[in-house]
Amino acid sequence: MPCQTDPVWRYIPVMSELSGWGRFPRHKTQLAAPRSEGAITARVAEGRAIARGNGRAYGDSAVGARQTVSMRYFNHMLSFDEKTGVLVAEAGVILGDVISAFLPRGWFPAVTPGTKFVTLGGMIAADVHGKNHHKDGSFGNFIDWIELIGPDGTLRRCSPRSNDELFRRTIGGMGLTGVILRCAIRLRPVESAWIRQTMQPLENLDAALEAFEAADAATYSVAWIDCLSQGDRLGRSLLMLGEHATAAELSEDKVRYPFETPRKNKKTVPFDLPQGVLSQYTVRAFNALYYWKGARQSGESLVDWDTYFYPLDAILGWNRIYGRKGFMQFQCALPLESSPEGLRALLEATSEAGAGSFLAVLKRFGEQESPFSFPMLGYTLALDFPVNAKTLALMEELDRITLDHGGRFYLAKDSQMSAETLHRSDPRAADYAAYRDSEGLRAPFQSRQSERLSL
Repeated sequence: MPCQTDPVWRYIPVMSELSGWGRFPRHKTQLAAPRSEGAITARVAEGRAIARGNGRAYGDSAVGARQTVSMRYFNHMLSFDEKTGVLVAEAGVILGDVISAFLPRGWFPAVTPGTKFVTLGGMIAADVHGKNHHKDGSFGNFIDWIELIGPDGTLRRCSPRSNDELFRRTIGGMGLTGVILRCAIRLRPVESAWIRQTMQPLENLDAALEAFEAADAATYSVAWIDCLSQGDRLGRSLLMLGEHATAAELSEDKVRYPFETPRKNKKTVPFDLPQGVLSQYTVRAFNALYYWKGARQSGESLVDWDTYFYPLDAILGWNRIYGRKGFMQFQCALPLESSPEGLRALLEATSEAGAGSFLAVLKRFGEQESPFSFPMLGYTLALDFPVNAKTLALMEELDRITLDHGGRFYLAKDSQMSAETLHRSDPRAADYAAYRDSEGLRAPFQSRQSERLSL
């Protein structure tokens, strides 16, 4: 056993093959799991390292160019203020554990992505967004401070008032400004564990965009899109609006225990499905069934928090559905003025290619100004595809359409984009790379993604 009192004990890294949640691409890297700040510093000093949380970034953003520093032992919640909802925690804390600890006490994450199996450090690095970005912005709006291990091993606390540029560039900086060690985040007060959901079936993309704009006052909004529909039904959707249910809105059987929800049996995908199971025919059948089921649930209902925010988490290992080769996710953001035309072009290209995605999600973004975070005022579309030659070609076409419409790409989902595409889509990339050079951050902090994208 290592000596826990030795802050510079060097844990011997093990050569491993790692990938993101999409299981593509896979890279060799030295993997270490330090238990002390000194051990992290030792890894950083050897260079070309990146921190890794729970491995839920889809591509290679959390795979080190030389070595990967697992933060799994930095998983402690340190303090909580019941009056303000401020939680101080280590970067390796899983979001689901935060919910388990504080939802029964009337607190919920102010912003959450589509899975609860992410770490707080990963949420900061990606500046995750949720179904409420149009109203509340991204996760970065709810961070009070971050403690960061820099290239010289110094632990710095950064906030909007101290080391403010480092603070802003760390949020959404994909782990390339240092190793996030601790943070203080703000949770939101809620009166129950239930969501008042309004389901709206919509016949095409135009109707979906019109419904999003009409629902601008809703706290949460997200749409599932049938990406294989064509013609007058192109972009037919199920829009799901949501509000945290108040105690007064609960039925008599729920109001006595407002934070208790039915226990669910988790389903598991026990093995990789054969290649070709997710063909345009099976996806078309799934989409038709999913739309029909959603249309039958049209109107308002109470659903539990887990069902509304994290439907895919109910299936453990769902990434194995795509087979041994894995899958890629395409996610872009388009400016508000070009969103109708751009979204139509993206959906037409996907439908014509017959490369259907059964995880096609549309969300509305509000305004956001930041050094390198993903969101912009407009719409974001996410599509999943199994890895094969046809979908790799389609991804290039979707990249081109996004560029033509002034859009940009989500690095937490990227697994195959070229440096040229990134820098054409986002002028901030060159500025971020220059900042890393000026602060001596490029040599110590490198992921496979940052190498590929010239960051």
